[in-house]
Amino acid sequence: MLSCDICGETVTSEPDMKAHLLIVHMENEVTCPFCKLSGVNYDEMCFHIETAHFEQNELERSFARINTIQYRTSDNRKDNTLQCRMEVSSSVHSACASNHPKISAQSLPNDGTLKQKAFYSENLTESRKFLKSKEKECDLSKIKGSIYETMYSPPECPFCGRIEDCSQDMENHVKTKHASLLDTPSEDHDQPLYDCPMCGLICTNYHILQEHVDLHLEESSFGQGIDRVQCSRDLELAHQLQQEEDRKRRSEESQQEMGEFQKLQRQYGLDNSGGYKQQQLHNMEIEVNRGRMHPSEFHRRKADMMESLAIGIDDGKTKTSGIIEALYRYYQNAATEVRRVWLSTDVDHFHSSFGDRGWGCGYRNFQMLLSSLLRNDAYDDCLKGMSIPCIPKIQSMIEDAWKEGFDPQGASQLNNRLQGTKAWIGACEVYTLLTSLRVKCHIVDFHKSTGPLGTHPRLFEWILNYYSSEREGSPKVMCTSKPPIYLQHQGHSRTVVGIEERKNRTLCLLIFDPGCPSREMQKLLKQDMEASNLKQLRKFVGNLKHKQYQIVAVEGVLSSEEKV
Repeated sequence: MLSCDICGETVTSEPDMKAHLLIVHMENEVTCPFCKLSGVNYDEMCFHIETAHFEQNELERSFARINTIQYRTSDNRKDNTLQCRMEVSSSVHSACASNHPKISAQSLPNDGTLKQKAFYSENLTESRKFLKSKEKECDLSKIKGSIYETMYSPPECPFCGRIEDCSQDMENHVKTKHASLLDTPSEDHDQPLYDCPMCGLICTNYHILQEHVDLHLEESSFGQGIDRVQCSRDLELAHQLQQEEDRKRRSEESQQEMGEFQKLQRQYGLDNSGGYKQQQLHNMEIEVNRGRMHPSEFHRRKADMMESLAIGIDDGKTKTSGIIEALYRYYQNAATEVRRVWLSTDVDHFHSSFGDRGWGCGYRNFQMLLSSLLRNDAYDDCLKGMSIPCIPKIQSMIEDAWKEGFDPQGASQLNNRLQGTKAWIGACEVYTLLTSLRVKCHIVDFHKSTGPLGTHPRLFEWILNYYSSEREGSPKVMCTSKPPIYLQHQGHSRTVVGIEERKNRTLCLLIFDPGCPSREMQKLLKQDMEASNLKQLRKFVGNLKHKQYQIVAVEGVLSSEEKV
């Protein structure tokens, strides 16, 4: 029994083994390595490669010869060249055998090879006819060209980089231009060899090596140029992304600033939502809809408001008078814990109404201050014939002061317009209005706390000095000729009408708040007023903890020259 070395099949005799090798392993279907032709046996495929792909085989032989010449050494160049040529001469058969993994040189017997050659010579004519029909069916001429263009680019000289159209021209170029490299050096003398430091190519001429290295450097510089271009593109893209991010951030910041600005406009009444008149009518309509005001009362109040706006005088419906006199009586008869108290001249209290609720405290405090000045004979010259103006009239008076040149910065901040708005006013606007009326006054800033826990004891001391120049030897209750003081802090303003000095030497301010309604203030007018009723007026040092305070204190009358 004989066993096949390729597939392991067993047969009974040697002729059967030869037949097995021929049928199973030699006539089995193979594939062309160049055009993928299949469906033919081994001999037909060899003939197909020799006839249809002769140029590719010649190209392989040329490159094999050149590679053999480049990398041979001085000791065994002749042997390696001869061996390489022998290997190239059998490249066709090895290429075909590589498509069939079961066929190898060791596994085929010698007589099998002879039989294969005989089979090839006997069927030569039939194979040619068969291959021609196959090429017509598959259009091998087009396939050959496309595969050649894809797999084999024009040959390039490994020594100088020259590109030729075909392998034959390249071989001629190498033989003529680089003959010194191809010739085998004689064994009689040692010829110097030069190794390429970049790819290991061996050259016998220094100038050729230099040209070869220059080609490497050109390729490297080309690659670096591509890298620089790519780096430049990356930097440009990064710059564009950064610019886009900056634009987005600026847009978000701008929107946020605009939102905050609009919020401040609404807070300070600069959002063009109407003024005193519009708010008064709107709030009274709400009261009617809620059933807390009769429609007849609505129309009566509306008529009174329109009359007040027409003549520019406050209707007095938010005013409470006589509080200073009531305080004088109380301190004379009670308040045993108080050592001494100073009161300003008589002052009327004005509280906010439907028309100015939430923004009119500055205007109401000016009305309180003006009510005291109108009772003081020292200010008759500058305030002669004047009455307490309504809020829209006060707005008009401040605008007139701006037109005369007072406080241009404040006018610019409020867009030179107050009428028809809910704009807040503060110490600067009150100072501007009083100065335009020839009332001498000044602003004092308390821009930081001067006591523990954010308190302002120096503010209390300043007000005490304002009302009293001598603390000792004066009566317990002192009704001074001093006007009240306008007191401003963040978000609100009030009017200081007096100050207490207690037996423990602590100070307490007496303050009128425009946010306090008339019904609470009228409790102070009772004959049997209790100390608890004064709670809404008294403010100790620990009660005033805002970061900053401003006061407007009246000192007298300005002359015509001082006003200018």
